[in-house]
This record gives sequence, C-alpha cells and structure tokens, in this order.
Amino acid sequence: MKADLVIRNGAVVTPGGVIQANIAVKGGRIVGMSSGELTPDADEMIDAAGLVVLPGGVDTHTHLREPGFTHKEDIQSGTRAAVAGGYTTVSGMPNVQPITTTVQRYLDLIEVYAANSLVDFNHNPAPTRLEEVQALADAGALGFKIYMITDKGTDYPHMPELGVHHQGRLFEIAEEVGKTGLPLMVHPNNQELLETLSDRAIKAGDTSYQTVAQLSASYDGIIFDSAISYLCRMQEVLGFRLHVLHLRSPRSLEVLRAAKRAKQAVTVETNPHMLFLCNDWEEIERLGPYALNLWNGPNTTDLLWECVNDGTIDVIGSDHAPHLREEKEIGWTNMFVAANGTPKIQETLPLFLNAVNEGRLSYTRLAEIFSTTPAKIFGLYPRKGVIQVGADADLVVVDPNKEQVLRNEDMLSKCGWTSWDGRRVRGVTVHTLVRGTFAYRDGKVVGKPGHGRHVKPAREKDRLL
Repeated sequence: MKADLVIRNGAVVTPGGVIQANIAVKGGRIVGMSSGELTPDADEMIDAAGLVVLPGGVDTHTHLREPGFTHKEDIQSGTRAAVAGGYTTVSGMPNVQPITTTVQRYLDLIEVYAANSLVDFNHNPAPTRLEEVQALADAGALGFKIYMITDKGTDYPHMPELGVHHQGRLFEIAEEVGKTGLPLMVHPNNQELLETLSDRAIKAGDTSYQTVAQLSASYDGIIFDSAISYLCRMQEVLGFRLHVLHLRSPRSLEVLRAAKRAKQAVTVETNPHMLFLCNDWEEIERLGPYALNLWNGPNTTDLLWECVNDGTIDVIGSDHAPHLREEKEIGWTNMFVAANGTPKIQETLPLFLNAVNEGRLSYTRLAEIFSTTPAKIFGLYPRKGVIQVGADADLVVVDPNKEQVLRNEDMLSKCGWTSWDGRRVRGVTVHTLVRGTFAYRDGKVVGKPGHGRHVKPAREKDRLL
C-alpha cells in the first residue's frame, strides 16, 4: 500500500516512550509505523531527523470569542494561532454572545466553526438551563462548563448570566450533567468572599494591579479551597465527572490528591500562566495587567510542577483568553475593570518544550498533559491524542534545539500581543498536521478555514477515563 505521506527518522513520542520511527499516513489516519531502516513508499516524504514528533495538542479550554466578541478574536484567527502552537483540536467556551445554553445555539455555533476552523473542534456549553442539558449532550457537546465566578467591576469575561454561586443550584446542575456521562468543567470560586475583598479595596480607592495581585496571593487559597472542598464532596455524593479548572492553590491540590486516592471521578487542569508567568513579583510589576491579576509565588509554582509530574494535575488547558490592548491598559490604574485573561494558544507548546529542555518534565509527560489525557477525559481517545496505527494523523513536529524569542509581532491571535514578549525559549513548532494535512508547514500557516471537523465524544460505555 502506498501512503499519502511518510514522516521519517523522527523521535516519535508514543505511550510507551520516545522511539525512532517512520509514520505512514493515508486518508487522514496513521496506517503504519516502522523503524528507521524500513521506509514505506509514499507520495511525499518528510525527513524529521533531529526533530521530535508529538501527538497534536487537544485543547479543551479555548476562548475563541465568536460570536459576540470578534473584535478580540474569532474562530479563524484563533485556530491559525492554534496550529502555530501545535494544537490540532480545540473546544470553545460558552461565554460568547449569545451565551451557549441551548441546543440550537450550540448547533448554530458548530456551523460557524465548520466554516472557519483550521483544526478539529467542539464546544462546551453552559448547563444552566437544566431542560437543555440532555439535548446538548445528544447533539455532541464535548463537556459542560460552569463558572462559580462573576467579575467585580466588569461584566466580561465572567458574565453575570453564567455565574452559579448558590450551592443548591450547583448541586442541581451537577446532578443533571451527571446523567449525561459528560465531564462538568468548573471554574471554582467563593463569590461572597471575592466580593467582600473586592468591595473593601474599591471603597478604599485601592484598585491598582499590585493590590489585586497581593489580594490574590493572600486570599486566593481561601476563595479556591472552599469551592473545591465543596465540589469534591458533592462529586463524592452524586458521582458526576468533575473536571476542576485553573488549579493553583496548594491546599486545594491536597484536597484533590485525596479525592484521587479515593478513586473519585475527579480530573484537574492547570494553565501555562500558572507555571510560566505569575510566579515572579518583578514580572508582575513589569507586566501589570498583562500578567493577569494573580500572583503564585515561587513555592506554589514548584508545587504545581510537582503535581504536573506526579499526575495530580492531569492536563494543561491553554485557557487562551485574548483581549485587545486597550481592554488591558486600563488595568494600570484600575485592575478591577480591566479585562481578565491573556492569549496563550500559540505560546503554550514552546514554553513547555523549553521546560523539557530545562529538565522540568519529559516528552512523554508533555504528550500526556498536552494531548493524550485531555483526549481520554473528553472521550476523543484513541482517535485523538496518540501516535499509533488507526489514530487520526494529528501530529506536531518540533525542533527541540532551535531557539526563538516570543514576540508580539509574531503572534497570530487577533489581539496581537503576548505576555511573554521577549521571552527566549528553546523549542520551535516546525509542522502541524490535522488529519494528515499540513496546517502549519516550515513555520507558516498553510491550513484552510473549513478544514476542521466537529469531533464528538464517545459516550460513557466507550470512554477510557
């Protein structure tokens, strides 16, 4: 059998480790893998000698801002940035306009993705209308997203209509989502405490980004810990699949470790800014609102890395959350009204490749958190998230030794900036293939809008995690 494409001589990251292998692709799938001296015949050969081949990234936490906020980002611009960052599957968030709470809105949005996305896609609606939850699951939703937070001082991105602050209401939602077998993604928060602390600072006229960061360092643990303790106890009672987002609190990590030891259906995400951005006060001072509104400190960052490697943290979600510069600039004087979030989908993989080079984690672990485990949690594995025969040929080829400087002018997100502007990293995306078709080749986007397909999750009986 003649293949469409063979990627040969690469260091291929598989579930069993890193091996020297050739990968044969036909009809969008991996049809063969062989050792370096056995090269299948193909229409096209790509020599990956000296390069590393990883499974394409699966990002289940992507804010593409369409519809409603396309001045910040849209599906086409966001997925252009995604392929430059090695992502081949993305799933959007419900805080768009109109908010994704009904099956009709979900299906309408899927059509927009289908016309514009360079990568395979899905979407995570909000389960705040209980009568719509089962229909959304039947329509193919990847999971559901709940916000236990509403912004203080602004109504976006944490929109009042999406905030679920009442524990009884959250209980009812978790109960209903549990019937579908899909994960419930939760942004944990104690809204009452957040509002008390925010109101105190605002009334005192102390709205600087430094104050907000210091409040975060002092009280973020309480705000997160109380929410996560309730979520884990509720999961134990109801049995739904809980996927906790934005992990950064040491006490919360201990609660989650205990839940995992008890074999609860709990999985955990953290984000690149928790590991690479919010751990240096000098960086907070220099970047201000561009460094978000939290400050981890180096001890917390070291603990997060420990949890990445020991499996307490299951996945890295990019939490790509772009805003225009003018929506961030106001944060230099009033952080409470600045837009919360930063673009990250193009930068995440280079930052982690650099971390591999620094000895923070292995290529095998990177593949797990970047691709394999999110695919398993959300029912896309083994079609996605793995390099093996029969899987979709979603591949990212990287040069592990080439250095680059992350720069605003190179960012493909519509917002046009990065919090890591000027950061030197070792590790560069060379090619990204979505189902065997080049979406990013030799450092340039070559994929076409509309190539992406709607990927639906396996239902409960077929899940692997």
